[in-house]
Amino acid sequence: MTRDSGNEPVAPPGGGLIRVRLDIAYDGTDFTGWARQPGLRTVQGVLEDALSKVFREPIQLTVAGRTDAGVHAEGQVAHFDTSAEFDGPKLVHRLARFLPKDVRVTGARPAPADFDARFSAIRRHYVYRLTTAPYGALPLAARHVVACKPVVDLDAMRAASRQLLGLHDFAAFCRRREGATTVRELQRYEWERHGDLLIAHVSADAFCWSMVRSLVGAVLAVGEGRRSPDWVGGLLTETQRSSAVTVAPAHGLSLVAVDYPADEDLAVRNAQTREMRTVPAPEGCCGD
Repeated sequence: MTRDSGNEPVAPPGGGLIRVRLDIAYDGTDFTGWARQPGLRTVQGVLEDALSKVFREPIQLTVAGRTDAGVHAEGQVAHFDTSAEFDGPKLVHRLARFLPKDVRVTGARPAPADFDARFSAIRRHYVYRLTTAPYGALPLAARHVVACKPVVDLDAMRAASRQLLGLHDFAAFCRRREGATTVRELQRYEWERHGDLLIAHVSADAFCWSMVRSLVGAVLAVGEGRRSPDWVGGLLTETQRSSAVTVAPAHGLSLVAVDYPADEDLAVRNAQTREMRTVPAPEGCCGD
């Protein structure tokens, strides 16, 4: 495939397609999530309609993470294939005029044929924002910051979060999807405070449906004194969604970045991601 840095037009190879990577940001407040749904305003629908007008051919996006209704993104990634000539900077400029103000394409560049925004990803990073201010979130922040109790035990929240790190079955924290695994590797779950603002940093190789908001809801229950840190760790033994876990409001959550391997490792990563994972059995278990 013909490639460049994204600063010069690229023509498809004879009769072929160019794969294009998009970096995307959006305010999820007025969207019914990422995925296109008939009769509803979605991020995918708005973007695909704009791209199809620009390229004068149907464009279908594959995305790194299908965010729920009300969830935001600062570092979403998607890809598509086109038979048209591609100019990254020109496309970003044109889309700024075509798109509504609550969604922006911040970057566009050619990608290798093996690049897949979903299956090539090795890590996704989310943040969740809370405020302990007694008056709640300030008006300019109210669309992306959630109010909680003015006093929370941050040390207890950090202790609870650490118990969840690693490769586990997060069934207690996930809305079930038929045929989908709930085994994930949680690589980072940390809390930081800036005055009244609390920020959770949550990173994993992948997330299942409502997992991040459930992780936040469970740990917030600890911070507010309603649960113990050990209760959070005990949820990892459950095999189905726990009714005791409160799902935190959508508008506090934002996808901030997605990590990908080097180009030469993309095909291997795609194959690994498609494998169904299980939690390894403890040593000495199951006939060993």
